[in-house]
Amino acid sequence: MSRFQIFVDGRALEVESTLTVAAVLLNSGSTCFRRSVKGEPRGPLCAMGICFECRVTIDDVPHRRACMEECRAGMRITTGG
Repeated sequence: MSRFQIFVDGRALEVESTLTVAAVLLNSGSTCFRRSVKGEPRGPLCAMGICFECRVTIDDVPHRRACMEECRAGMRITTGG
C-alpha cells in the first residue's frame, strides 16, 4: 500500500491509498462532516452511499459522498463541521 498526503480543512494528513475519505475523516477524529439546514451536525450513517449524510466538498466539487470516494494524492477536502 502506498501512502500520500491529502488536505482536510487545510490540514495535511498522510493516508493509505485504499482508504475512503470517510474512513480517513473518522480516523482523524472528525465526526461532523457537514451541517443540516437547521445547523445540526451530520456524518456517515449508512457507509454505502445511500443516505448522503457524509457529503463533503472535494477539490472544490460540493456534495461528494465521503463514504464512496477513495483518497487520491493531493486531494483537498472541506467539511462543513
